[in-house]
This record gives sequence, structure tokens and C-alpha cells, in this order.
Amino acid sequence: MSKIGIAGAGRMGTAMAQRLMDQGYEVAVWNRTRDKLDPLVDAGAEAVDTPAQLAAKADIVLSCLTNAGAVDIVYRGTDGLLAGAAGGTVFVEMSTVQPDIQRTLANDVRTSGGIFVECPVGGTTGPARQGKLLGFVGGDEADIARAKPVLEALCRRIEHVGPVGNGASVKLAINLPLIVFWQAFGEALSLCRDVGLAPDRTADLFADSSGGPNVLKNRAAAVASALGGDRVPGTFDIDSMRKDLRTMLAEAGDMGVDLPITAQTLACYDETAAAGLGTCDGANEAAYWRTRPKRG
Repeated sequence: MSKIGIAGAGRMGTAMAQRLMDQGYEVAVWNRTRDKLDPLVDAGAEAVDTPAQLAAKADIVLSCLTNAGAVDIVYRGTDGLLAGAAGGTVFVEMSTVQPDIQRTLANDVRTSGGIFVECPVGGTTGPARQGKLLGFVGGDEADIARAKPVLEALCRRIEHVGPVGNGASVKLAINLPLIVFWQAFGEALSLCRDVGLAPDRTADLFADSSGGPNVLKNRAAAVASALGGDRVPGTFDIDSMRKDLRTMLAEAGDMGVDLPITAQTLACYDETAAAGLGTCDGANEAAYWRTRPKRG
């Protein structure tokens, strides 16, 4: 069984490492902030000091990083992953970034003698722990076959969407309606804010309607809690959604297409973050707009 390296022990990286250890994989981990690795080390993972050491130890490296800047540093830095790559090391890049970031990185990995596959995923930490993520894979068939056993341990569905870059495009597209939904839901709730329905009843009613997406069913408790006035910690938090909205708009600009609803949604999320809710769940976006002070 392959030894797996995890670069980036944020919420998703940690959940994936835990899942892979549960499935019997030997896992090594690196994170910029070392103390975040302690729970994984206690569970049996090996901690390393640099991304280069991680690449040297692992057969397959999964990277799940905050943004394009982090991807650049972790791969191309002095002690980056590429500095430790051996011939045949498989790199699976899972961050949510623009397609050109993935395509350029793929060329650099191949130049270093490595193998590159992109697989941004749909789902949060719960599905990651259960092996129920949705993987959007870009790359060559032969390269994907090398990574597939590990991806199958993490994903309920692996969709090969074409060459490197296509996975990033699909991930941004998949995230867009989800992020817009939370804002639209809050605006819808503002129309019935004076009706007096209990939060759990409101969430259930919307979930049962034709406009109710899966997230209302899967996260009903979090929605009810947010509508009840609680600040719900985010597994995909408002600040992360703002980052994704900016990435979507940047990609649209490069493509020469317009995303007017996305642009306005970002302005709304920026207001919510300024109100101190940036680290909260998307359900708090809806809750904020539901109770936002009335005009005049």
C-alpha cells in the first residue's frame, strides 16, 4: 500500500489524513503551523518539517491549500514539494484555484520528474471523514490510475472531466450556486421575517420546497441554529466563500464572461464578514440578511 503525504493540515487536509489512516494507509503530514499536526501525530501520522521532506517520503502527495499563493510557495519554495520530488512521485492537487494555476503547476511537476493529477473536491469535513467527497479529476488516464485507489478511499464519486485545468473549472462552477444560495436564502427569509415561524420549522419548510437544495437537508441543524441566533463554526466558512467568489470573478474576467450575480453576492458576503461573521458557516450568511436592519 502506498505511503501518502498530506501537504496542508487545515480542516480538509486533517479530515482526509484521518480518513486515509482509518483505511490502513501510512500517512506523513506537513503544515506551515506545526502544532496543528499534533492530533494527527497522536493518531499515528508522521510529521515532517518541510514540504520537500514530505515529497521525499511519500509515493503520493495530496495538497489541499488555502489559495494560489500557498500553492506556489508549498510547491516551488526553497524547501518545497518539487525540491523533494523523486521520479514517479504522484502529486494530487486538491485546492480551489483558477485552472491556469493547475495547468502551470502540472508542467512544473512533470519537469521535476513527477506525475500530476488535479482533484478539487465537493464536500466538507464530514464527507471527507466518511469517504463521501465528490472528486473533479483532471489529468491523463494513466496518471489518474496511479492516484485512483487513494481517491476512491476519499470520494463517493470520481468524475474525470478532462485534462488538467478542467477540474478547477468544474469545482468553481459547482461552488457558485451553493454560495449564491446562502445569500438568496437570507433574502427570501427577510420577506417572511415577521411571520414568526420557529427556526427549525422555517428550515424544514424551505428544505421541503422545490427551491430547497441538498444543503438544507444535510445541514438542517446548523441552519436552525444560525436562524436561532447562534454563530455556527464553518466547515466551509464565509471567508472561504469570499475567496472562492473572488476566484470565480477572476476566472470569468480571464474568459471574457460576466458573472453579475456573483459580483453582487461577493459584496453581500463582504458586508457579512465586516459584521464579524467571516469564520462562521454559510448558514450565518442567510441569518445575517434575515435580521439585517430595515431601511428607513
